[in-house]
Amino acid sequence: MQEIPTTEELFARPFYFCGIGGSGMLPLAQIVKGRGADVAGSDRSRDQGRTPGKFAALEAQGFALHPQDGSGIVSDRQILVASAAVEDTVPEIVRAAELGCLRMSRAQLNSILFNTAGAGLAVAGTSGKSTVTGMLGWIMHAAGRNPTVMNGAVMKNFVSAERPNASALVGGQSIYVSEVDESDGSIALYRPAIGVLLNVSLDHKGMDELRQLFGDFLARSRIAVINADNAEALALLPRANEVITFGIAQEKAQIGVVSGSVAEGPIRQAALVIDRHDGSEHALTLHMPGRHNLSNALAAIAAAAAAGVPVSAAVAALADFRGLARRFDLVGISAAGITVIDDFGHNPEKCAATLRTLKAHEGRVIAFFQPHGYGPLRQMGAELAETFARELGPDDRTILCDPVYFGGTVDRSEGSERIVRLIEDAGGQAEYIPTRKACGDRIACIARPGDRVVIMGARDDTLSGFARDLLERLG
Repeated sequence: MQEIPTTEELFARPFYFCGIGGSGMLPLAQIVKGRGADVAGSDRSRDQGRTPGKFAALEAQGFALHPQDGSGIVSDRQILVASAAVEDTVPEIVRAAELGCLRMSRAQLNSILFNTAGAGLAVAGTSGKSTVTGMLGWIMHAAGRNPTVMNGAVMKNFVSAERPNASALVGGQSIYVSEVDESDGSIALYRPAIGVLLNVSLDHKGMDELRQLFGDFLARSRIAVINADNAEALALLPRANEVITFGIAQEKAQIGVVSGSVAEGPIRQAALVIDRHDGSEHALTLHMPGRHNLSNALAAIAAAAAAGVPVSAAVAALADFRGLARRFDLVGISAAGITVIDDFGHNPEKCAATLRTLKAHEGRVIAFFQPHGYGPLRQMGAELAETFARELGPDDRTILCDPVYFGGTVDRSEGSERIVRLIEDAGGQAEYIPTRKACGDRIACIARPGDRVVIMGARDDTLSGFARDLLERLG
């Protein structure tokens, strides 16, 4: 295995992304190509005929795409970028090992880009990372700071006909905005100028390990931006150096809201943001519902302030923020008056935030949930079941299909049927229907005017197509 070269040498070599269509891989590939490197790749989903439009767009942007059979690995100068979870038996991995190619994980490569930028702005936490990264990236762009933004979700403000999958913004090298991931421990690779901590709650790791990872993250950040409303995040404040706090309920938070000023509707909300550094107040209009999104906006405003953007300018920019794909994304309202929403909710906190936003307004909720893997379902299944049972009422329905599975050696002995039993044991109304198609049939059968149908899940781009098709079926 070759040693990692200098940054200049790195981008003089060709890159090959195994799984180039993934939510973490695609934006990174776009940024690397934007730096002038030759980029090729493969994806199992492309070979299976899934989301052909996404791969056609990548080819139109100049990416050379190959079958995932090893044929694209042709030189020992190629740098193979692959998730650490990719099996050693995948043909690209086998061929790269035979040639002695340098192999890097997505996080390793992203951290090099981040740490060698003029200033890296990192967004961490169990939930809300993609939304805050999109908000912060948009604020920095609107402020003329020419940021490069690495996100895990499509940012609607940056979508164009040429770049329909705009989960990255390729800007300059002075500001690099990126979400950073605790689930694989790679958050430890980043050295932020500004580190944002949104929340700390159960996801892929136990709480003790999360506290250590996030505490170390704050200690490495020159300026820490911390959610004062989240007790676990606030408890880590002593680990930080310079700090800016934000919060809705916490009256001592430096970036907050004026009490009684929040006006929330089903698709937008307004509030008076207060900068307690000087007592100034700024009228915020946010085209995203839910208390969690107001908190996300405060996080982005506070991080931008730490980077030198006036609070007034950040608040004004967010009035034009159009949101992210699959983050409480309104697909449409059928002629029969049934609303369909596409959402990335997949862990207990994300699901709870989405369900609370739905339950703040009139109408029955039908929540379809496709778990994003068998492993995560074992890790957090009980908490997910508790969330659906607690947040939804007796007239609402939760429908689960089997977890997403694209192949591999994962243990599939325990699946969604266990979660349905746990929801029912806790007093909730739930159904297990193995296939997604059959779930769509069931939803079309039971949905009635005034219902809100939310399609929830991660790691599967085809969920958005499922949501659009369902809307058409609902008349």
